[in-house]
Amino acid sequence: MRFIVLLLAFVCNQLVLRAQESRIVVKQTAFLFETGKFFAQCHASTIEETADGVLLASWFAGSHEGSADVRIWGARYENGKWTDPQVWADGNLIDAEQQPCWNPVLFRAPNEHTLYLYYKVGPNPREWWGMVKTSGDGGRTWSAARKLPTGILGPIKNKPIALADGSVLSPSSVEINEDRWVAHVERSEDQQQTWKAYPIAHDSKMNVIQPSIVQHADGRLQVLCRSKEGVVATAWSSDGGKGWSPLEKTDLINPNSGTDAIRVGNHFYIVYNPALPGKDWWEGRAKLRLARSADGMHWTDVLQLEDQEKGEFSYPTIMQDSRGLIHIVYTHDRKNIKHVVMEE
Repeated sequence: MRFIVLLLAFVCNQLVLRAQESRIVVKQTAFLFETGKFFAQCHASTIEETADGVLLASWFAGSHEGSADVRIWGARYENGKWTDPQVWADGNLIDAEQQPCWNPVLFRAPNEHTLYLYYKVGPNPREWWGMVKTSGDGGRTWSAARKLPTGILGPIKNKPIALADGSVLSPSSVEINEDRWVAHVERSEDQQQTWKAYPIAHDSKMNVIQPSIVQHADGRLQVLCRSKEGVVATAWSSDGGKGWSPLEKTDLINPNSGTDAIRVGNHFYIVYNPALPGKDWWEGRAKLRLARSADGMHWTDVLQLEDQEKGEFSYPTIMQDSRGLIHIVYTHDRKNIKHVVMEE
């Protein structure tokens, strides 16, 4: 009898410990702007912190994804609220018709002041090209747009990562056609002035895009990718992103929708849609979860962000600020961008 009591106590203690370990406290949720006031649709948000601790967010918006009037919008978090959104970049071309903008990515390297705004311009993801702007005043103003070199697209959806040696790795990918997707990283060793691309398992039969990059305690890099195969796919690098292992499956399902992942302390977090692919690309995006892992391969859900029967809650970005708070922004039914603030 005493053994059973001790066993039950042990099991209860383990459950408590697991609950404590996975405890996520939501501190705040908010929408970034008044729905319908500035544009009809929005998508693909990103979030970053300035050197002086101010949050910035950006996304693309216009009448409809892919329309010529879709531009890059952004806002700052000031005095406890988000400012009204402003246009930060557009697809106006000097010698051609205006093109839609896509997938902004905000990035500031650690201990640096300059903010980078990467985005894409072009008629569709198979023909777009990479663009970049910079800001030296915390996103209040932006430089003239600069086109990235041929073959360099910039971060396709998720943030670059800065390594200890000062190199910056940008997670990228190419949708060659409707049937073939491949991922790569773009590496810069001169403060994001020039880049060199390194393929991620292009001989794999898996179709992957939109990787996130996380670094493990032993220095290895891991990418976590959206795929057409119904899973979050992954590959590994032990040489700073120049060479990558074959793609393999994690235990997370994926409905052909974007994810994002970061490392916080000794754990990894990923935001994803917990569904298998449907007949159409937008299916499976009505639920959105936060999962945690110790090894980057096996994941446990720790927070339900959205749990709807229909609608689209997708394309998350997750980051940790200088105070240790975790921020997630994501598309809220193409009508707004939702911001969630959490702590472990």
